[in-house]
Amino acid sequence: MQDPDRLISAESATDDAAIDRAIRPRTLADYVGQPAVREQMEIFIPAARNRGEALDHVLIFGPPGLGKTTLSHIIANEMGVNLRQTSGPVLERPGDLAALLTNLEPHDVLFVDEIHRLSPVVEEVLYPA
Repeated sequence: MQDPDRLISAESATDDAAIDRAIRPRTLADYVGQPAVREQMEIFIPAARNRGEALDHVLIFGPPGLGKTTLSHIIANEMGVNLRQTSGPVLERPGDLAALLTNLEPHDVLFVDEIHRLSPVVEEVLYPA
């Protein structure tokens, strides 16, 4: 049990998510720190929107804290579609991934965090995608 007078806690505060949403950039114009990525996305996203097509596959990689999750949210927002977010370790069986893929709407963005931790049998489902 936690001491109620303790100022620091491992538990998230109820308003943490709201604060995170308030400070996280929502558009490419607000996205800083990755100018080359931003320039490319400023070309790719409007081009896909103008064609009425989904954005081609995007692989975002790098160490923690560089804005991969934030960029996925921005891409979905700029494309005007839903973002479906999951994590590699959560997808234990091919059926887990199949269920996720079949519930996507056309043009939705699928962000798989920690994708390097997918099981090999689930990885094989993605190869022909």
